[in-house]
Amino acid sequence: MRLNPRFTDKFVRAALLFQALFTVSILVFIVFIVFVKGAANITPEFIFSYPEDMGRHGGIFPAIVGTVFLAVLSIALATPLGVGTAIYLTEYTKESTLTRIIRFGVESLAGIPSIIYGLFGFIFFVIKLKLGWSLISGTLTIMIMVLPTIIRTAEEAIKSVPRNLRMVSFSLGATKWETVTKVVLPSAAPGILTGIMLSVGRAVSETAAVIFTMGSSLRLPTSLLDSGRTMAVHFYILAREGISLEKAYATALVLVVSILLINIVAYYTMNKMIARYN
Repeated sequence: MRLNPRFTDKFVRAALLFQALFTVSILVFIVFIVFVKGAANITPEFIFSYPEDMGRHGGIFPAIVGTVFLAVLSIALATPLGVGTAIYLTEYTKESTLTRIIRFGVESLAGIPSIIYGLFGFIFFVIKLKLGWSLISGTLTIMIMVLPTIIRTAEEAIKSVPRNLRMVSFSLGATKWETVTKVVLPSAAPGILTGIMLSVGRAVSETAAVIFTMGSSLRLPTSLLDSGRTMAVHFYILAREGISLEKAYATALVLVVSILLINIVAYYTMNKMIARYN
């Protein structure tokens, strides 16, 4: 029996709206719980002071600095490699055994659990290269972790650029590199930025890989060879060891707000880029 098309349309619309609202409500619920339990402990002293008594007292300034350093350095290293790989796969080569091997490797890297990255970074960077538990060991490990995300999103963004734009550029005498840098990449920039922001979120929120490579020192990292901890690691240790749940929730609130601000800035920038190139 055939259902009324109008009824079907209204039902599907209502179902999709419910799913969207349910998804958003999960985010709102998580943020609400973290805010209620952590807001009372958010003070200037908590943000800008050093932890005391294993984090039971004091603040999280070294963890904030460690998080920023780790995220900025890992993304700064991963972005050129990831975008460069995507450009090669889409613009400078045809489908072949080599490209299939590269894509298979990228997809395999994307499916590896973070704890495996941590063990690899511990064995290779910390022990074999003798970098120790340090910021550089954590940075290199996180860089490898986020590479698949940047490569895949950048590749899809570049593929979405209409081929006609390339043809027009070539017809005007532009070289391949000029076409890529002045036509393709500006048009694909919003999609590439999305992948970078997803990678920033993963770098900021990672715990297992960071503990094995960067360590969990409470001191402020002042060089690439210094150990330290991120806010995610700090929250994990405070909660797991039962040191201070109040400080743990406050740290989680700062971390969540930081990620939300990063996403807001990213979406604002992405919309500006879309409006500029459309």
